[in-house]
Amino acid sequence: MPDPLIYQTGYSRAGRLLNGAFVQLLEDVVGFLPNVVTFQYNPETITRSLEPWNPMAVDQADRGSQAPTVQPFDVPEKFTGFQLEFDATDGMAVGHPVYNQFGVEPQLAALRKLVQASEGLIGDLTASFKDLAQGGGGEAKRPTVAPTLLVLGKRIILPVRITSFSVDEKMHSPTLYPIMATVSLDMEVMTPDMFRCSISPTGKICTAAYKLTRLQEDAAAVLNLTNMPSAISALVPF
Repeated sequence: MPDPLIYQTGYSRAGRLLNGAFVQLLEDVVGFLPNVVTFQYNPETITRSLEPWNPMAVDQADRGSQAPTVQPFDVPEKFTGFQLEFDATDGMAVGHPVYNQFGVEPQLAALRKLVQASEGLIGDLTASFKDLAQGGGGEAKRPTVAPTLLVLGKRIILPVRITSFSVDEKMHSPTLYPIMATVSLDMEVMTPDMFRCSISPTGKICTAAYKLTRLQEDAAAVLNLTNMPSAISALVPF
């Protein structure tokens, strides 16, 4: 799917496609200013894994006996091998000034922010200027990474923590800015339990997004009941 900021098809009957995105919920020095990175091309494969808790693996010498059906409400979930493709050649072909000068580096820089401690996009830029001018130092602060929403249409809007991040840069401009790149990510879903002690708006947004996605999954499971008669007839011929 081409970047909507660069290219739009003129064919009126072309299907309307949605870009996935990462939305990092940054509280900046100028207020709430999210770091949004849209996918130029949506991933071809999405791998989701659930890790059910095994009550039989608990050390029974230290804890009471567990029923074999015990299961925490929020089963840990992961996204693995999540790949994104970025390509500046279309933008360069139509003379887009950012892509002509910097290739896909702005997208890659914004993605790196997802795993770095941050004071916000403007706050980080201001702090970097101060460090350059003063030679480092300054007040020590506890670094934190702002939570990120993985947005895949209306079906999936989940707060995630990126656990693995790698970039393959495939082509470079004469000034060595990447023109094409593949980003590979592993992520784990952040459950509402992780935000219980948070009173910030970002915690409330993440909890609401998680509950909305789960509500849609519950509704889809109910829709599956429409397949029950045909499934039963296939299993038990009359």
